[in-house]
Amino acid sequence: MNSKPMSSAPTTRAELTLRGVIIGIVITVVFTAANVFFGLKAGLTFATSIPAAVISMAILRAMKNSTMQENNIVQTVASAAGTLSAIIFVLPGLIIIGWWNGFPFWMSFGICATGGILGVMYTIPLRRALVTDSDLPYPEGVACAEVLKVGSAGGEEAAESVESGGAGLKAVIVGSIVSAVFYVVVQTRLFAEAVSSYFRVGDRGAATGFDFGLSFALFAVGHLVGLWVGVAMLLGALIGWGWAVPHFLIMHPESGTAAAAAQATWSHYVRFVGAGTIGVAAIWTLAKLVKPVISGLAGAMAASKVRKAGKLETLPRTERDMPIGIVGLITLLCLIPVGWLLAHFSNVSGLGDHVALLVIGGLIFVVILSFLVSAVCGYMAGLIGSSNSPLSGVGILVVIIAALLLVLGVKSMLPAEAGKALVAFALFVTAIVFSVASIANNNLQDLKTGQLVDATPSLQQWALVIGVIAGAVVIPPVLNLLNEAYGFLGTPGVDPARALPAPQAGLISALAQGVITGNIDWSLIAIGAAIGVALIVVDEVLGKTTKSMRLPPLAVGLGIYLPTSTTLMVVVGALVGAWFDRRADRGPRAEATKQLGVLLASGLIVGESLLGVFVAALVAFADKLGFSNPKAPLALVGEDFHGTAIWIGGLVFVASVVVMYRWIARTGQGTVAS
Repeated sequence: MNSKPMSSAPTTRAELTLRGVIIGIVITVVFTAANVFFGLKAGLTFATSIPAAVISMAILRAMKNSTMQENNIVQTVASAAGTLSAIIFVLPGLIIIGWWNGFPFWMSFGICATGGILGVMYTIPLRRALVTDSDLPYPEGVACAEVLKVGSAGGEEAAESVESGGAGLKAVIVGSIVSAVFYVVVQTRLFAEAVSSYFRVGDRGAATGFDFGLSFALFAVGHLVGLWVGVAMLLGALIGWGWAVPHFLIMHPESGTAAAAAQATWSHYVRFVGAGTIGVAAIWTLAKLVKPVISGLAGAMAASKVRKAGKLETLPRTERDMPIGIVGLITLLCLIPVGWLLAHFSNVSGLGDHVALLVIGGLIFVVILSFLVSAVCGYMAGLIGSSNSPLSGVGILVVIIAALLLVLGVKSMLPAEAGKALVAFALFVTAIVFSVASIANNNLQDLKTGQLVDATPSLQQWALVIGVIAGAVVIPPVLNLLNEAYGFLGTPGVDPARALPAPQAGLISALAQGVITGNIDWSLIAIGAAIGVALIVVDEVLGKTTKSMRLPPLAVGLGIYLPTSTTLMVVVGALVGAWFDRRADRGPRAEATKQLGVLLASGLIVGESLLGVFVAALVAFADKLGFSNPKAPLALVGEDFHGTAIWIGGLVFVASVVVMYRWIARTGQGTVAS
């Protein structure tokens, strides 16, 4: 791939246009709804820049005078869907601890909007150091730029390109239809949702098992994250379910069936081991970032001096950021509603006597932690891509710091019954910082794309602000819909068989409760930390002695604390994706073929996720719509059909994968007309 910026285009070109913003907002709304559902189900969100670029390309090519830079603005707006929706890793925790019954629109919107805009502002001073003057690869940003370049090519190049010929859009559409149809049939119970097996081990009461989810969306996530992330998640699952669950079940016996005992042990003990692994891996990442972050700040200050000297016109278009004065003003304006949100939450939670301390301390916490996580997340996204960036680890560190500060500074002044309010406040302030982190995780990736396609950074930065606001409007009602339809695992009174796992939100809320109430078992986190240290050593050795083999510690941590219903199908997708890419490398058009595989995987995620939101709406309003089985409104058969459904669903799943990947391989190699 060519990583050099393109030559300057005429100043009259179309870039930030009304139609581009409208198209971007529509894609943002759709992808945000899909990402919220999928993230709560799988504990992972998907990057939307590339599929958004392909979709906008198809739409704008039918209009007059569209440009590559206008397409870039559309994907910039829509990319907020793949990032701001990560707030679901924290915000549902307020439901899980029983503090909220639903998601108040204006408070939820305020968290997402103010935090997201702060995320945009904080990364602007870092752009020059981490994008322009950096050798970070920015894999997704470069890939998106290549798609935009090919899509805007003319003549023979356009005729030969699979993306501009329509195959890229076809791949997204086919993937969406296949995963959507499969998901609907699963809801009828003609296909099984998962293959599960739990069993006792030995004669000491130990148990373990697996839950293999038949999900095209999870399969597609595996394709996108790559082979070694998949292998690392498999190792995490083996550590969690092959050693930790049986080990802790022997130490702390649970009654009931093997499945119930194993799941309870994983929830009460093993997830905290995973948290320790993730925490150590995140700290290691922070330690490696000290030098680049310091140099980045120095570069940002130097750029500010150039602008103040009135030499902006001497800078290339690709170096023109939003003026630093505007950045500072918007940052200050965002802190006003943040302060109001903190004050309002303090008053309604019974902490009003200490509102001044909580607001001032909360604002300082948000300002400092937000800038740090912006630098960290921006760097990690540049290094390994937004999709692979470990936002979960950042959230874990932030909530532990917030909870410890509340214990040290406020808890002693409050009655014992105020503990739950402090937990809620810790989650609330963490949610604000996390929304900053989620946008920072994506913003620099978009700005790298813009640099490569001769875009104007300041226009992209305004476009991302628009996308943040659009996403912030969508997230609260979708969360309310899913909460009413399914609920979140761990919430008092929710049916665990139907609840969405919301793994990160459950873990982060449990950590906040444990730190503030003082009943957290630090030994579990210490075990996970020790595992994390060992993994860091192994990963560093592999990085220095092999060409491509890695064992990302954060991915192993995810494998420990995510349920196997999520991790195992991700592993399968990673293995199939690696096989597909290696086969593509032997063909005549390797990069085009692999890019189509990425677009197919994106479509598989989008289709299942959107239908998931639709089915959630049916469940939420099933009584009013007159369904005989409100919990499963589309069910056509009973539980006695489950054994047959496993075989039918499994065979159809495998056959669909084979057919789709054969089609994509032929299309990418040019043997199928696009």
